[in-house]
Amino acid sequence: MTVAMEKPEQTRTAEPAPPVKRVRTVSRSMMIGAILLLWLVLFAVLRGRQTLSLAAADLTDLHRWINDLNDSIGADRNSNPLFLYFFNEIRLVIDNLVTFVQGLISQPTGSRPVPQIGWLGVVGIAGYVSWAVGNWKVALLAVAGFTFFGLQGLWQESMDTLALILCAVFVALLFAIPLGVWAGLSDRFNRIMTPFLDFMQTMPTFVYLAPLTLFFLIGGASATIATVIYAAPPTIRITAHAIRSVPETTVEAAVSMGATRRQALLKVLLPMSKRTVVMGVNQTIMAALAMVTIAALINAPGLGANVVQALQSLDVGTAFNAGLAIVVMAIVLDRVTTAASAREEAARNSKDRFLKWRRPLLGVGAAVTAVLIYMSHTYVWAADFPGDGTIGSRIASAADTATTWAQDNLSGLTNGFRDVITNGLLNPFQSLLTDSPWWLVAAVLIALGVVLGGWKAGVTTAVCVGLLVGTGVWSDGMTTLASTLVATVLVMLLGVVFGVWMGRSMLVDRLLRPTLDAAQVMPPFVYLVPFLALFGATRFTAIVAAIVYAAPVAMKIIADGVRAVPATTVEAAMSTGCNTWQIITKVQLPMARSALTLATNQGLIYVLSMVVVGGLVGAGALGYDVVAGFSQGQLYGKGLAAGLAIVLLGVMFDRITQAAARRTSA
Repeated sequence: MTVAMEKPEQTRTAEPAPPVKRVRTVSRSMMIGAILLLWLVLFAVLRGRQTLSLAAADLTDLHRWINDLNDSIGADRNSNPLFLYFFNEIRLVIDNLVTFVQGLISQPTGSRPVPQIGWLGVVGIAGYVSWAVGNWKVALLAVAGFTFFGLQGLWQESMDTLALILCAVFVALLFAIPLGVWAGLSDRFNRIMTPFLDFMQTMPTFVYLAPLTLFFLIGGASATIATVIYAAPPTIRITAHAIRSVPETTVEAAVSMGATRRQALLKVLLPMSKRTVVMGVNQTIMAALAMVTIAALINAPGLGANVVQALQSLDVGTAFNAGLAIVVMAIVLDRVTTAASAREEAARNSKDRFLKWRRPLLGVGAAVTAVLIYMSHTYVWAADFPGDGTIGSRIASAADTATTWAQDNLSGLTNGFRDVITNGLLNPFQSLLTDSPWWLVAAVLIALGVVLGGWKAGVTTAVCVGLLVGTGVWSDGMTTLASTLVATVLVMLLGVVFGVWMGRSMLVDRLLRPTLDAAQVMPPFVYLVPFLALFGATRFTAIVAAIVYAAPVAMKIIADGVRAVPATTVEAAMSTGCNTWQIITKVQLPMARSALTLATNQGLIYVLSMVVVGGLVGAGALGYDVVAGFSQGQLYGKGLAAGLAIVLLGVMFDRITQAAARRTSA
């Protein structure tokens, strides 16, 4: 038998492996480019067809139905059980609360020609509370700030604003802190609350006003309820985060020592979360100030009414004086609550030799404050702020003079800048959105939603677009969309430039961040005033104000994202010979993609809220529709539909950018 001998393994010749076929993948940017190119081609062919345009005075069937609903609710308000025993009762309770606080500090009550506590007592209370929860520096700031209101001739208006804030924050915290604790303790409840909180924080301040007037009429009660709804989410979210941040081992140790669930909550979770919860209260107060000023559109008293009237009459001086008072109030409230959140830690670390005398001194301060309250209640000179507001008149006059000078000497520069942005970016993009067939724009938006955020974001976009068509204000919605996107692009340009600069230099960060923090404290109204002086009552005024309003948050997010890039990665890039530009564009920005996407998300939301407020100064579109709905009864339905359209745009922006951020970070 012959046995065939196998060749040794090493003598075999290896057969060549089959060639690997490369599958060419289509990047997201290529898909977006293809969608936009196809849009431009179809736009050139179909321009001006099926645009769903609607004249300013025209109404759709939906708008007329809302008007009829408003009329029927007004007719049945005092007979319908739902209003008699629910909405009217809520309005009555809130109205009584607001009236009570106004009677204490701002409005005459009964036969008294002055409030129960006059200016001297209010200043004393402000100083004492600021000292008790913060420190003497914050107390001096509070006293100076409140005194400045009187010197401006805006004491009563400032106290009306403060009264609405106090009422709204008090009611909001009654609900927000328990809900936040519940969300912190229960994963299920937290999952239920999160979509609602996201939705509420996405909606611009404007949007809350119109539907609430349908049920609660106009006035201080509706303004307070709107402020409660708008201001509560930050405290709910931050309280839940604070509860969840307490180490589990600490809670387990308390339970092992026999503590009940209630005791663990009251003795462990809440005390250890106190500082973070106070930060949530700070955010609620800032949100309340932003809302009560805008609530002047529904006849809420206070500084907001002065600003609205001045903006509508293009009185820059008066608007600047009232806006300055709002800024001062925002700074004081922010500093006091910030100091309160840091007081305990500062006390533990302080070497102040007078610290042990703090409690006796607080007792003395309480006695002095009580004397000031008595004097302001008893004596007219201590109740009614002395003076005629000369400083406020001088401030308004100086603002008018500066406005005249700017318009005479800077008009060439400002008009040139406005024309470049308007003619180069805004008009072409607005024409693309408003002159394209509605179904083409809808298809493009849905396709971009799918490409950027996935199929879920695409479904959300489809629903929002469909409802936006149903509102009957499609054309105005596209105009607002154009302004929002153009402003967001400019915000991101500023955000990247300054954010990278801050992220790469701690010195620059220390110099810029306090200014950015202060800018985020100011309500949206305030930003309109200086740009109204520079650019007049145009839509460009709202766009520039939106850029300045939204840029700080984008800069800070991008700066934090750039700083989070590992130093070892940057050093490795430098060792391979990369220059600064290459490190930024090839390493830091690509590795900070999630921060860039988050900055885009926040920039869009901030810009949208500001662009619609710009309806007060000639921005037109959805913002104008909402304002006109408040002032002209026959346009109420259109204004409410415009508010819904703003919500839909905000939800669409938020869902797409959040989904894109998740896909980027995955």
